[in-house]
Order: sequence, then structure tokens, then C-alpha cells
Amino acid sequence: MKQMYPKNGRVILHVDMNSFYASVEMAYDPSLKGKPLAIAGNPKERRGIIVTCSYEARKFGVKTTMPLWEAQKLCPQLIVKKPNFDRYRAASIGMFEILNQYSSLVEPVSIDEGYVDITESYEFGTPLEIAETIQKQIQRQLDLPCSIGVAPNKFLAKMASDMKKPMGITVLRKRDVPSVLWPLDVEEMHGVGKKTGEKLRTIHIKTIGDLAKANDVQLKSVLGINGPRLKERANGTDQRPVDPDAASEFKSIGNSTTLPRDVSNQQELLQVLEKLSETVCVRLKRKKVLASSLGITIRFKDRKTITRSRKLQNPIQKEEELFQIAKQLFLKHWNGDSVRLLGITGMDLIEYNEAVKQLDLFSYEKEARKEPLLATLATLREKFGSHIIDRAVMMPEVKSEQRNIGAETSFNKDFLQDFPYRKTEKEE
Repeated sequence: MKQMYPKNGRVILHVDMNSFYASVEMAYDPSLKGKPLAIAGNPKERRGIIVTCSYEARKFGVKTTMPLWEAQKLCPQLIVKKPNFDRYRAASIGMFEILNQYSSLVEPVSIDEGYVDITESYEFGTPLEIAETIQKQIQRQLDLPCSIGVAPNKFLAKMASDMKKPMGITVLRKRDVPSVLWPLDVEEMHGVGKKTGEKLRTIHIKTIGDLAKANDVQLKSVLGINGPRLKERANGTDQRPVDPDAASEFKSIGNSTTLPRDVSNQQELLQVLEKLSETVCVRLKRKKVLASSLGITIRFKDRKTITRSRKLQNPIQKEEELFQIAKQLFLKHWNGDSVRLLGITGMDLIEYNEAVKQLDLFSYEKEARKEPLLATLATLREKFGSHIIDRAVMMPEVKSEQRNIGAETSFNKDFLQDFPYRKTEKEE
């Protein structure tokens, strides 16, 4: 199967959920399927904007961002529901968990779309077979439709996923760009909005093909540094990697690994958890954060996956503390069956300097001894800046981080910060 993949290039999927909020509501209440449905705020007061709508509603001319009153005028039988973000967040997490089964390189873009680099995923089949499998699995497990673009880079994958909706799969190669993309209006290109399109038309750029052949100096004068970048994309070039840690706001830091074989030996599995704890510890230190909750993921040989988490009394960062909590969760929820994948995730992250430790009777005396040192550090930081000095425990351990333990699976978007469906235990 490896020969079906490029030797030097990449294979990237863009997975885009179709009419996501409306589709989630239909999955939750099947009686809504096949009916014109819109998600909008204040439906009783006829105020608000259409957030999304079903394809049945679109047939009447209902569109996203349309005022609710206008949509109801176009479609009097329109069913309007208020957004349920907990429900959408849970569905989103389920979708990204499925994507992470096929690659460690998954980059969430928003609540309903993400990129997946499957260049090293040939064990699951050809690129097209993987796309079909993912689409069917999301439909089967979550009852949600999606469209998938298959391409050598992120830009082309994004363009491809928009070409067939709903439930489409489109392969877009770089050699297809002149015939497929260039004839399209320039506003149909990802990254070109209405205002940018208007600016481009002032220099006689009407199609994506015109942009691909445009003069760099002219482009820069109209769009600044973004002009030449858009020209590259119009020619099918995009060097951006799929980066699981691309989001600037992180709410969790995790690490998982697919085992080389299905393992049922408890000691071996605990050793894997210990190594994962080490990697998560290093990443927490590098980000200078502590975890207030800890979760584990267990995927069994039949691909059944469970996630369990615990809210912690005090935020933690040390490897041993991470391992002990993970070990307790694992031993409580492991049923003895063979395991294919294990993961540990630190959640509810707080910056180290803002962490307020809830001291108990036994730790109070130990912490009190540190007060003079902490006061001195605070004075230095106030005078010379917050980064003038750090404790050694906060320094990243580069060598440890370079160990190839497994796939990093941190979700770094605000919309993924909560796990509504996850069972949570309070620490005793």
C-alpha cells in the first residue's frame, strides 16, 4: 500500500462537517431529518441571525448570516432551534477522536473542520480508502455527514472539500489546478473574501487563473504581503504543515501512542503510561502550565475507546504525580482486555505563575518554608520582567522531548476545552 503514497510529498485530508449544528440537532432528534431546520438566536422574538441551516432549508433560499425574519419569510415552515453548544462540542470531540485514529497529525481549524496528514497512514489503505472509511465511520458512530478533500497540501484539501456537499469526497492534485481551479471566480478561492475580491478586480483579476498569473508588484500594492502568498496558493502551492499545536490558546496537553501489538499484560501497560507521563510532563513544563484535571484514553483491540478523567485537588505537573493519577484511573477502568492505544491528557491548564495551590495540613509547613524564596522571585520579576528568572523545574527537558513515544493528541481550541460526555471523578 505504501507505493500508493508519494515518496517526497504529503497526503492531507480536510474534513468538513456538513451543516454541522443542524446535523447535530438531527442526530439528537431524528424527527427533524428531512425538514427545513435553522439554528438561530432568539427565535421567539424573531430577532437574531441564522447560524446554520439544513440543506432542506437552503432550497428555499435560507442562508447563513441571514436575519431570522427574512428566513421565515422565505420558508414559513422553517423549524428554528436555539444553539446547544454543549451538544455541538461533544459531537466535535467525537469527530476529532475518530480522526486521531488514523493519524497523530490532526489540526483542528474550528469546531467542525480539521486537517489530517495521512502521509504515514498507509497501513489503513489508500488515501481514497482512508477518506471513505473516515466518512463512513463519522456517519455510523455520530450520525453526522461530512465532506472530505484529499490533496497534497492544506490549501488544495480545503478547496477540494468544498466541491461536493453534502457527503462528498474530492481528490485535487496539483496538476488539476489549471483546469479545475483557474476558471473559478476569484472570490471562490479559500482566503479571498468579498472585500479582497473587490480589490483584486480593480487590477482586472477576476478568476483564480488571473490571480495565478498576476504581477507580484501589483498584488503587493493592493494586498500587501498577502498578495504574493495568495498567488502561490492560486498556483496550488502551500508549504504549511499540519500542526496539532497550531492554536495559540491551549486548553489541554496530551500524548498518546498506538502500541506495536495488542497488549494485555498489566505491567507492560503501566510502563507505557509511565513513558507517556514523562512526555506530558515535559510539554507542561515547556508551556509553563499545570494541569487541574487529568484524563486517560484506552482503546481496546476491538477499537472500542473510552476516556475517563479526574478533577484534581491541586494542579500538578511532575511526572510521578501524572503517572500515579493516570495509573489509578487506568486500573479502575481497564477491563483486562488487550489494549491497542493508551493516552494521557492534562486538562484545565493554568499558567504556573497564576496557580494557587490549595494547601492541606501536611503540605502547609513545606510550602511555608518557600515563602522567602517566592517573595524574592516576585521582587525580581516585578523589577526586571516576568521572564528574568525561572525555577529549574520549569525549564524544558529537550532530550526527553525528543524521545519518540507516540502521537501527540492535544486539542488546542477553546471550543474543545470541555468534554461534556466524559465521565469525571472528583479526587477523594
